[in-house]
Amino acid sequence: MEREQHPLHPFLPENARILMLGSFPPPRKRWCMEFFYPNWSNDMWRIWGYIAKGDKNYFVVPGEKRFDREKIEAFCRDCGIALYDMAEEVVRLKDNASDNFLQIVSPTDIAGLLERIPECRAVVATGLKSAETLQSVVGCGPLSVGECLEADFAGRRLAVWRMPSSSRAYPRPIEWKAEYYRKVLASLERI
Repeated sequence: MEREQHPLHPFLPENARILMLGSFPPPRKRWCMEFFYPNWSNDMWRIWGYIAKGDKNYFVVPGEKRFDREKIEAFCRDCGIALYDMAEEVVRLKDNASDNFLQIVSPTDIAGLLERIPECRAVVATGLKSAETLQSVVGCGPLSVGECLEADFAGRRLAVWRMPSSSRAYPRPIEWKAEYYRKVLASLERI
């Protein structure tokens, strides 16, 4: 099986307080933009549009089947959200975007990412595969959907969250998923 290197650089705004980690981007043929969560059928940017503006199509380019990368980047900078994935190198056991058929060869150096975003106090896994990998790297216990555990890692105290997957393979309404992601933002306001 062919190994695949991560095709994107981490998105790490200087003010980032949240590091949101998926598993790995889908095959490039499924991309609608050159950024994180690029699959048109993935609901991540619909979830955040609903949270930010009450409009799940806020980050959709009108009349097109793609998301507005510039608008997404500005939103993430404003909210202090950094983005990357839990794997640097993978093997796809099937030619699809499913985490079920994704073998992580090299996990991401999370400590290295955190060094670059010193204000970060929350790490968010956006699905089961990323949560399982994050747990093994950080050394915390298993997380249920919507759960947060405190962990000491890379010289700081972190809130480690597991969110529901934004994939449509996890068939829940956008509004339902958004309530979990909203909790992460609300928790940081209390810090």
